[in-house]
Amino acid sequence: MEKRGRPRGFDREVALRRAMEVFWDKGFEAASMTDLTQAMGIASPSLYAAFGSKEALFHEAVALYQACVGGEMWDALEREPAIADAIAAFLVNTARAYSRGTGPRGCLIVLGARHAGVPGDSVSDDLKRRRAQNLARLRARFDRAVAEGELPGDFDCAAAAAFYATLQHGMSLMARDGADAAMLEAIAAGGLRAFAGPAFAASGPG
Repeated sequence: MEKRGRPRGFDREVALRRAMEVFWDKGFEAASMTDLTQAMGIASPSLYAAFGSKEALFHEAVALYQACVGGEMWDALEREPAIADAIAAFLVNTARAYSRGTGPRGCLIVLGARHAGVPGDSVSDDLKRRRAQNLARLRARFDRAVAEGELPGDFDCAAAAAFYATLQHGMSLMARDGADAAMLEAIAAGGLRAFAGPAFAASGPG
């Protein structure tokens, strides 16, 4: 008779979501195995059996975060046909996502680990790669606006994308430090005004 493995005594998806919240709140380095096992409701051997290591658990948790938290900001960026409306919706949804009452404040991908990781640090490298992907999504949206004739051909799409990625990262830090929704939405409004102001005067929208 074929032997079957012993079934796990926990819901893996529920445990992963709880681990995500611990990493989101504390960051990778500060989240201890005790923090994780207590939140997940499992013992260390079960954690290692199910996820392999703390690093592997973190990678899965970040992938879950990116799949289920804050997607509305990126959906809005793609959905709005006009670039000014797309950026406005992106910023407002960022403000709301980072300040909502449930869950930790700010962004796991921005705040999840120290950024000065040594080369080959899989945790820092993973977050850096995901931030680069987000930057590329912003760049692609500005490129689209140029291709559609909404922005001039000499518009600096790379600089604009970097500006709004940096603004988003700053909003994450402000949210973690306690900024409320009103403050973050005010920052979002300022970011939209910058789009038509001196920051992009040389190649802004016509």
